[in-house]
Amino acid sequence: MWGVVPPGLSLSTIRPPYSCIDRWGNVPKIRSGLACSSLSAGTLSPMIVVVCVKQIPDPADPGALDPETRTLKRDVKLILDESDSYGVEMGLQLVDAAGEGEVRLVSMVPNSEVSGLRTALAMGAENAVLVSDEALAGSDALATAKVLAAAIRRCEPDLILTGTESSDGYTGTVPVQVAELMDLPSVTFAKEIAVADGVATVRRQTEDGYDEIECSLPAVVSVTAGVVEPRYPSFKGIMAAKNKPVDEVDLAGLGIDPSTVGWAGAGQEITDIAEAPAREAGDVIVDEGDAHERIMEFLDDLKVL
Repeated sequence: MWGVVPPGLSLSTIRPPYSCIDRWGNVPKIRSGLACSSLSAGTLSPMIVVVCVKQIPDPADPGALDPETRTLKRDVKLILDESDSYGVEMGLQLVDAAGEGEVRLVSMVPNSEVSGLRTALAMGAENAVLVSDEALAGSDALATAKVLAAAIRRCEPDLILTGTESSDGYTGTVPVQVAELMDLPSVTFAKEIAVADGVATVRRQTEDGYDEIECSLPAVVSVTAGVVEPRYPSFKGIMAAKNKPVDEVDLAGLGIDPSTVGWAGAGQEITDIAEAPAREAGDVIVDEGDAHERIMEFLDDLKVL
């Protein structure tokens, strides 16, 4: 591979949030800015947008760890990860802007769970591919990316959207791994996306504002949480979602060797788990006229002044 790489980085060390490399190893066209304005529009075409969605245990439920596998138990009803709802909404808005096309969902989950998928379908997605197989238990981020990439290929997408990271895993690596496995451009931390003339123009959030990046399609783009307001499923949408097609496939259907995923193919192992220490009570300062001095002394002891 060849091309231009940001100073201090090589292709082998590109990681979020620096990943915006196209399939030939070139950095897509980037412009930096500090304020938000409308992206330029060209000729719009019908789009197939695939959104990767994860179904997770309800964060409001404390949950439990399996003492044998030392992983989160997932034998309860699962819900749509809130971080992925932004990708679903972004996809729906892009299809609406194009005037024609559809949003398709891809999800990997145990026990053929569809509750979270139905929520995304009720928002407006047309159909879904659900990957479920007992051999997937214990899959790490790379194995998950392999499975998602294989499922995405079945959808023949123009654009693949993901969240930046799941609310129960927080690896933040799956989107760029999917892009690498599919040999597609990858742009992370998108706050705004426009598609025209076979090119995606993405405003990528940075600490100083945003970078405006252009890349060819298809591409994998991870969407930053909070940049759009996910729509609430209407009653009509909820009822329609019950009849929308969900294509369930296993590893054999995707042509994936079970020995390369799950516990058998995992490149990492959880060796121990422990409860987090209880939070200690803090110091209470009652103002008797010298509170500001005591606070200054406290901060000075912490060496933060």
